[in-house]
Amino acid sequence: MSGFMKEKALPHAIEELEEITNFARANGGEEYSKGNLPRLMSWDTSFWSERLKETKFDMTEEELRPYFALPEVLNGMFGLAKRIFGIDIKPADGEAEVWNDDVSFFNVFDEESGEKIASFYLDPYSRPADKRGGAWMDVCIGKSKATDRMVPVAYLTCNGSPPIGNTPSLMTFREVETLFHEFGHGLQHMLTNVDIGDVAGISGVEWDAVELPSQFMENWCYDEKTVYGFAKHYETKEPLPKDLFEKLKEQRTYGAGMMCMRQLYFGQLDIELHARYDPTTSSESIFDVQKRVAAEFSSHLPPVEGDRFLCAFNHIFGGGYAAGYYSYKWAEILSADAFGAFEDVGLENEEEVRRVGRLFRKTVLGYGGGKPPSEVFEEFRGREANPEALLRHNGLM
Repeated sequence: MSGFMKEKALPHAIEELEEITNFARANGGEEYSKGNLPRLMSWDTSFWSERLKETKFDMTEEELRPYFALPEVLNGMFGLAKRIFGIDIKPADGEAEVWNDDVSFFNVFDEESGEKIASFYLDPYSRPADKRGGAWMDVCIGKSKATDRMVPVAYLTCNGSPPIGNTPSLMTFREVETLFHEFGHGLQHMLTNVDIGDVAGISGVEWDAVELPSQFMENWCYDEKTVYGFAKHYETKEPLPKDLFEKLKEQRTYGAGMMCMRQLYFGQLDIELHARYDPTTSSESIFDVQKRVAAEFSSHLPPVEGDRFLCAFNHIFGGGYAAGYYSYKWAEILSADAFGAFEDVGLENEEEVRRVGRLFRKTVLGYGGGKPPSEVFEEFRGREANPEALLRHNGLM
């Protein structure tokens, strides 16, 4: 599969690098002339890529904030969950003790039966004095028949800007995506059909599939119907201008070829070192292996002589991703292909979207770690995962 993705992505990566290089030559002065710099160096690509992006899209995160007020985003996200998964999410503040006044508590009900099936805490705002940065979902109570806990409870934690006076918390689009992402993890925990604690919800799910529900939910941030259910100016109530929404969608595919090749390169390098390389019998050093893999997957931007990136590749040597870095790209394939099931039936076809959503809830969200992810996905999609949806979403085919 990596070979197929390389075939599609590499020509785009070469074109993207050429465009960045031309932009640097036109705007960087004499030091970036062909005579002084035959090719753009790897340490320059990120800088000039960002400058080119600013020129192309002429849009900042800050100007979008007024259109993404947290209360509206939550209502839109909960409305989407009701639409596709058949659940009602209702505020339940005061029902459970909280650790900060900013924390809210919600109950989740099955739309059809009316039964309460889960709950979750939402801690949305930054508190630099006593709260670490980032965003995450964690387990508060796991579903388990053995311990007589049949209503799972999740923590959803973000670090957005708190409201000021009468102004609600205003989010960047990236923060909206992050909220949807963590909500996806939470849904897998909360909507599990498994009552054996070790494999209920997110427990026991194989490493290369844990990001499927979360990345799947991010796709809805680019669905027009979903976005315009909450993207409105907090003061004027005017919807997000269509040209800004189109730019958001275009930004999603910016640099996609280079990013895809980068992830394929890292994933293949990881596999080579942990699954195939034996330093006791090989005549190659680990840096020789790096050069060999780079020649295939990073030929457009080869490492410089003396490159020692491997010494800082913490993901595969100290971060838990040894022989598993490929799972980043694999999870993208799974999530895009899963969203593709909704695209196949038509995102405006409510009856079919509802049917596919219920199937996703039953399988991907419902089976937990009790069934191999490949079997879960095949039951949902009716076939093995295919990278074409991801390549299409990224503008690579």
